[in-house]
Amino acid sequence: MNHLPGAHFSKFTALLVVVLFLLAPLSPAKAVNPVSPLPLSLPQASSLLERMTPEERIGQLFLVSFQGTDVGSDSVIDQLVTRYHVGGVVLLAANDNFVYSGNTSTDTVDQLYAMVRQIQQTEWSASRARQTDPNSGEEFLPQFIPLFIATSQEGNGLPYDQILNGLTSLPNAMSLGATWIPSLSEQIGAVLGKELSILGINLLLGPSLDVLKTPQFKTSNNLGARTFGGDPFWVAEMGRAYIRGVHSGSGGRLAVVSKHFPGHGSSDRLPEEEVATVPKSLDQLESIDLAPFYSVTGNAATPEETTDALLVSHIRYQGLQGNIRATTRPVSLDPQALSLLMELEPLDTWRQRGGVMVSDDLGNQAIRRFYDLTSQTFDPRRVAVSAFLAGNDLLYFSNFSSSTETDPFTSATRTLEFFTQKYREDPSFAGRVDQSVLRILNLKQRLYTNFTLGNVLSNPGSLNELNNSSSVTFDVARDSSTLISPSQQELDVIIPDPPNLNDRIVFISDVRSSQQCSICPPLDLLGKTTLQDAIIRLYGPQAGGQVSSSMMTSYSLEELESMLDGRSTDLPLENDLIRSNWIIFGMLSARTDIPSFQTLERFLNERPELFLQKRLIVFAFCEPYFLDATNISKLTAYYGMYDVSPSFIDVAAYLLFRELPPAGALPVSVPGVDYNLNEALFPDPDQIIPLQLDLPETAIPETTGTPETEPTPQFNIGDKIPIRTGVIFDHNGHPVPDGTPVTFVMTTGVEANIVRQEATTLEGVAHTQFLVANGGTIEIYAESERARSTSLTFDIPLPPGEVIPETPTSTPTSTPEPTFTPLPPTPTPVPVIEPPRTELGLVEWILAVLLSSILAFAAYRFAALLGQIRWGIRAGFLALIGGLVAYSYLALKMPGSQFFLDWSLVLSATLYALIGSVLGILATIGWRYFHETARQNSIKKVLPTPESTHQGEDQAQEQEPSGNPE
Repeated sequence: MNHLPGAHFSKFTALLVVVLFLLAPLSPAKAVNPVSPLPLSLPQASSLLERMTPEERIGQLFLVSFQGTDVGSDSVIDQLVTRYHVGGVVLLAANDNFVYSGNTSTDTVDQLYAMVRQIQQTEWSASRARQTDPNSGEEFLPQFIPLFIATSQEGNGLPYDQILNGLTSLPNAMSLGATWIPSLSEQIGAVLGKELSILGINLLLGPSLDVLKTPQFKTSNNLGARTFGGDPFWVAEMGRAYIRGVHSGSGGRLAVVSKHFPGHGSSDRLPEEEVATVPKSLDQLESIDLAPFYSVTGNAATPEETTDALLVSHIRYQGLQGNIRATTRPVSLDPQALSLLMELEPLDTWRQRGGVMVSDDLGNQAIRRFYDLTSQTFDPRRVAVSAFLAGNDLLYFSNFSSSTETDPFTSATRTLEFFTQKYREDPSFAGRVDQSVLRILNLKQRLYTNFTLGNVLSNPGSLNELNNSSSVTFDVARDSSTLISPSQQELDVIIPDPPNLNDRIVFISDVRSSQQCSICPPLDLLGKTTLQDAIIRLYGPQAGGQVSSSMMTSYSLEELESMLDGRSTDLPLENDLIRSNWIIFGMLSARTDIPSFQTLERFLNERPELFLQKRLIVFAFCEPYFLDATNISKLTAYYGMYDVSPSFIDVAAYLLFRELPPAGALPVSVPGVDYNLNEALFPDPDQIIPLQLDLPETAIPETTGTPETEPTPQFNIGDKIPIRTGVIFDHNGHPVPDGTPVTFVMTTGVEANIVRQEATTLEGVAHTQFLVANGGTIEIYAESERARSTSLTFDIPLPPGEVIPETPTSTPTSTPEPTFTPLPPTPTPVPVIEPPRTELGLVEWILAVLLSSILAFAAYRFAALLGQIRWGIRAGFLALIGGLVAYSYLALKMPGSQFFLDWSLVLSATLYALIGSVLGILATIGWRYFHETARQNSIKKVLPTPESTHQGEDQAQEQEPSGNPE
């Protein structure tokens, strides 16, 4: 063996590996950097990274949660901050991180402010005390790096609002979407940003940029009112404005984590409960779900409306990951799928600028169920590594407990220690950690220019500025309220007057409550008497006396369900319904575990005698799509309110008494009233689109007299006429989405001289230019769908010596009186030359059908003679279809066809039909070729080959016992 040619080389290679292994500890792991450096890294962040130990770097990757409010020196969170240097904490009502005694409205925010302050002070104190490196035994002074203090505050109470008391009650995203006013979204974001930053919270898990394209109408298993709506453009507009507001309201001290990337709007599962599968292609994903995320990343116009991070959701997309199986990982754990997404240009640009990827909760029920369904053990270490290697920078764990270790703290420390060990042993892994930590440090550096305790802690005097912005919530409630059915004109006829003193009113409410913590007193989301109390306060004896409290009674849906089931021992509800004039329902989102819309549907279907000839009103303080068309037709009026905040209750009362008009419009499709959002966003055909010259604005000199009308500029042959539309409005009266197609048409009065140019809208306006090629009178107008604009007319002067040919017209002449003079010879009549026909007619159509039919029959007969009757039928049909499609292309004057029409109508119809039929026959030939090839390949796979036979025999011989066991 020593004389083999590779022997010396093998020894040399082994020696080289040993030397490199011994030298590896001499060079720091962070020097290995397989990931390209950030082009926009802040110098302070890079310098700080160099001074951090591996334990400190690993800790920055983790967002953790904890139970209770204890953050003292003996608490779990104190240990994670001081010993393991975690990068941030997430505060959740489900973890009892907030308290509420019910005594004062500020005890929640007072406790929260003190707790956040203590956590940051703990980090500061830890950076002042020397620690011992467990690996080297040397002492070091930790770096002070402010922690992320994160929470979610989506509106509409629990479970999506974490702080229920002491802050301004803000609306949810769908109510903002129903206003169609981005400035209101910005104002709400500004209020939220200001109030959270005052409390010391610096990381907002929101907003949701999901596009609710396909709502689940019978369940609450979707994001519902947590989304801005069902149109990508408007979700993007509202989301950008919201993020801009959060950044401005917080003074740049609150980072935004937009969710649920790459889009959860088409799923049929909640992201917190189960890993959903969406059968969408990548093109569909880009055009719909990813569009809002593009608008706040690489396509964002300003830094203020750029999201700081993206929350990567636990979801699977068939277009990204191929055929989905039970073992297919969600995007948050799939390196290939997430890498493919982040290579898309807007996301790649944002990523290069320092964008941070945050994993969705890696300890939630969705991930645990995924591992249970695949018969795998849930191990936080394994899950964390998978999420990190998939491309997430910040790893969020709400619960570290594993299948074998129930103590979350022990599991958390083992996970952090495992990461640290892997960092020291794997240079490639260490390089990726350094890049993620650098992104995190860059983000924290943007929040706090200097890492000092005084700069991080907020001023306690600012707590007085909390809960002072309810007026903007009322503006949203007023402008989002929507009359879903019937139309306003019909309602004015059905209900000409509001309730009065003599009317009996029954309120039936979807009563629900929530708790700030597990031992806190309950808080009503919608109480039994909430609607009644609001109406008495606004219209009762102390406010005009329009109604009397003695004529009102309130019940819950649970009581209605008992009546329908026959479980009630007394019948006050039934008696009140019989005597009532008005029945008012207040509804919350559909749920299966408590009485909700299914109880309302039972009432409408089982007891119609109780509401016939009465005024039956439903206010949906939730998503508006849970009732079908039949049940909606039984209602007098159906209002979409979207949110259950106090301001929305008041607006419902104003709507009932006709003091406010419903100003909003549905932001999602509602099949129950045949409302398709996509069609509603088309241009309104009843409008006249303004059209004007697109001239640059010029400074208007100050004058004291009457301003002169600006003359229309003169255009000549060879000039370009710039044209722009005014704002084009959709069916709801809002500007159409960007990218709406508009066709500009220029004509010289002769039908053959028509020029069409396509353009798309930006902020509701479309622009184009026409080149003037001929003299004479030019008319320009625009069309978008069925809407048409006004016309602009221009007189283009002719070159010297050229005369405009006049079209023969009949001119009235005076009849000469008869005279006795001899008449001249009768002149030969000049025939009037008719202009050539430019439209295809019946003759051309018959010719095209006849020619296509002949070729189709010929193709069939030829194939039949060859014994291929089935393929003959296919060839005949495709030839006929091809000929007629080609003729239709010509008849519709599609691009390239005008030249042939000007040449000859008959010949062009013949040529197009011939070409279309031939293409149909060729398509059949190609179809048959690929079909036969696939069939032959399948036969080859079934029949064993000689090589495989011999290989099987050889393997069988190798498996026979040798008979000579050692």
